[in-house]
Amino acid sequence: MWRRTHSIEQTIARFGMDTISLAGPLEAKLEAIQAAGFSQVMLKANDLVGHPGGWQAAVKAVQASGLRGTGFQVLRDFEGLSGHLHHYKVDIAKAMLEMCAALGCDVLLVCSSTSRHASGDLAHIARDLRKLAMLAIPYGIKIAYEALSWGRHVNEFTTAWEAVVRADCPNLGLGIDSFHIFAAQTPLDEIDYLQPDKIFLVQLADFMWQEARTFEERMTTARTFRVFPGEGVHSEQLVQLVLKLDQIGYQGDYSFEVFNDDYVQLPLPLVAERAQRSALWLAEDVLRQSTPLPNGLRLRVRSGPSV
Repeated sequence: MWRRTHSIEQTIARFGMDTISLAGPLEAKLEAIQAAGFSQVMLKANDLVGHPGGWQAAVKAVQASGLRGTGFQVLRDFEGLSGHLHHYKVDIAKAMLEMCAALGCDVLLVCSSTSRHASGDLAHIARDLRKLAMLAIPYGIKIAYEALSWGRHVNEFTTAWEAVVRADCPNLGLGIDSFHIFAAQTPLDEIDYLQPDKIFLVQLADFMWQEARTFEERMTTARTFRVFPGEGVHSEQLVQLVLKLDQIGYQGDYSFEVFNDDYVQLPLPLVAERAQRSALWLAEDVLRQSTPLPNGLRLRVRSGPSV
């Protein structure tokens, strides 16, 4: 096994936590994340607008923590709309971009639409994504478009990638989420066709059963019972995903997008420690070895992050 010669902070520098995994006020979440050795945090709009001191106070708390914002989430149901619905969503997008910029985050996450009012025409979707990306340029923000596995028209990263390519805007790229890939059962070989510099964010999580067959089951699992990498039943697939991204040249951030109803009932340091174990496992035992042996991998998964 690779011996740790760096501090925890250096070792897991490419990994960050999402505030969604933790309960309590924003300041307490930031403190727990930093204490676990993370240097970055994925923030959501509710972190700002739900702060008792107002969203500007939330921005100051993030700045005072010293944590870098991995990104800001999430703009939903933006693309494919027309008329007054489109104009309404453009206004919402502008407000989200302003908050993202205030935090100093350079990535805004956009999830594929679930709206029955949205068009499935890929040219329309690409046109709207390009418009959003153009709105983000003055702020220096990149748009990461992610396929929800229950998206109405775009529910696999392969289709999201096609929309990004069609839109052809330098600050529009892809958001990858391991949960949605495993839930939709998208072949991991499709990653080989992606451009690494157009992947703007990778979010990692696992879950406790092999399949989530229906859109409803995917939504319920995604919003209540994800687990950290190494804790679920898709550990080998997750290793393959991370290694494939590494092999095509992805050098960006990994964020743990873990919604879990149990975790938000636990003390913050305990949850952050679980995330730390996952980050160390991925950084030391996965990314430090180019071709893991199958038997070694199975042994490591059993002895890796545990409940």
